[in-house]
Amino acid sequence: MPLTPTTAPTGEEPRSRTGDDACPGALRLHRADDGFLTRVRLPGGLLTAAQAAVLGSVAQELGDGALDVTSRGNVQLRGLNSSCGGELADRLRSAGLLPSDTHERVRNVAASPLAGLDGAGHADAAGWARELDGLLCAAPAAAGLSGRFLFAVDDGRGDVAALDADVTLIAEPDGQALLRVATERVPQHAPRQAAPGPATGAALPAVPAVPEAGRMPVRGPVVLRVRAKDGPRAALVAALDFLMAVRESMTAADSGATAWRMWELPKEHAVTERRLCAALARAHIDAKPLSATDAATTPVAEPLRDPVPGLVFAPGGERAALSVAAPLGRLSVVQWRLLTAAARTGRSELRVTPWRGVLVPGLAVTEARRALRELAEAGLITDAASPWYGAGACTGRPGCAKSLADVRADAASVLATSGVPASGLPAPSRPMRNRPASGLLGGAPEGDADRAPGAQHRPLRLPVYWSGCERRCGHPRGHWVDVLAGPDGYRVAVAGTEPTALPHQPADVSTQPTQPTQPTQPAQTAQPAQAAQVVQPPPHDQAAPTEATELAPRTRLVELADVVSAARSVP
Repeated sequence: MPLTPTTAPTGEEPRSRTGDDACPGALRLHRADDGFLTRVRLPGGLLTAAQAAVLGSVAQELGDGALDVTSRGNVQLRGLNSSCGGELADRLRSAGLLPSDTHERVRNVAASPLAGLDGAGHADAAGWARELDGLLCAAPAAAGLSGRFLFAVDDGRGDVAALDADVTLIAEPDGQALLRVATERVPQHAPRQAAPGPATGAALPAVPAVPEAGRMPVRGPVVLRVRAKDGPRAALVAALDFLMAVRESMTAADSGATAWRMWELPKEHAVTERRLCAALARAHIDAKPLSATDAATTPVAEPLRDPVPGLVFAPGGERAALSVAAPLGRLSVVQWRLLTAAARTGRSELRVTPWRGVLVPGLAVTEARRALRELAEAGLITDAASPWYGAGACTGRPGCAKSLADVRADAASVLATSGVPASGLPAPSRPMRNRPASGLLGGAPEGDADRAPGAQHRPLRLPVYWSGCERRCGHPRGHWVDVLAGPDGYRVAVAGTEPTALPHQPADVSTQPTQPTQPTQPAQTAQPAQAAQVVQPPPHDQAAPTEATELAPRTRLVELADVVSAARSVP
């Protein structure tokens, strides 16, 4: 049958808004089909072990017994009762997780998770995040920021600088920092030449090369150089100037149209280089313009790298940090408490990452190895070779009324066809193929503790994200495999590519494999054709969204797994 019309998987947003955003927070609970949900902001992803223990208790006693890690390094709790708001707020305040009622939804600060742990980078990104958070909460005007406005503080390695932040600080090796303001959003796609898919024959995109080692693209038309010690203040000034520009725009337009993100401002009211320099000067911050061309060649340590699961060794090899990823971005209370217990043996600190992982720094190497094995047995991703690494999914059914499928259950079933548990450890009766040579769990082998594990074994595959509807909530940035549920099946495409460069006749796969099917033409829409495969899952009862999707027979799961695996493969 013809494909249902679909939007391109780019996640682009409108340039103007009306009214306030509906982002949930610790004080603003959001109604969902599985109860209410709360989102607890963790600037820099930073948590003490005591704070983590409180979140675990709240999840168990007030929620559904699980914690979701968001794409901004925050924590979300679901299944809350509508009457628990007061108790929730009191418990978060007592733990220091709610320092400001008026600013709690604007404390969106992503920081380089590995800063200070592996000898790379040029600044204390965690310190920057804490300082910026304090400045935000102390500025009454900052409460006017949208819950979607994002700050990123990058220690120079280029990891969180690649996120879709409105204001980004990037450390330089000479005590300076780059202040980048995203007055124009970088398109999710760029022209790419198609390459044949290795298993399905579908046209899949050639993935652009990782930026040259030691180089990092600095995006956005406004890039200034400031002193590193002025960085957090400069970031706040940029955000406050954005709010002033929003007010000017609304006054000039004499309408209710507003902007939530930096790039949504009308061009005539955008935060320009001249305007931002003037605002910084009024705050007694010295800033020098930097062209985008010059900024693109600024030396950094490791470009565009998220922490690989395994052990991250500190210089000298005497201490290590645990790095784990949450399967499909969700942790049980039991798993969370194991991480909290591990943190108490180190620096009593946890770092939640924008890639839905958790770091536990400061452990003795022997203790780190023991804890990593325990976490692997509990089902966390501890090895980059795991097929679950890089796989994510939105909430889906039954928690979201808009979803057309129980995408988490379907994704887990497809991933389970590999026979490899989420941790990446081989099952007792089935050794895992293509085992990394660096030793168990992606860690460095005994006697080789001076090497950061996992980095040399990072799998050459795209992340994959399962979405229950066209909104694609929480999807990754850049190139990813887009598995989108529709009324009649899943559409598998590669996002972050130029659609017109990927001519392909999508294939409908019948729910009855014994009956041959014919390829169909894509539906005529205003959107260019995507490189996609449509795989029919079992029927979804749209009239009863609270019922979980009936899982497909194993033959169907294997078929869908093959399509997704082929799309993830990097040519």
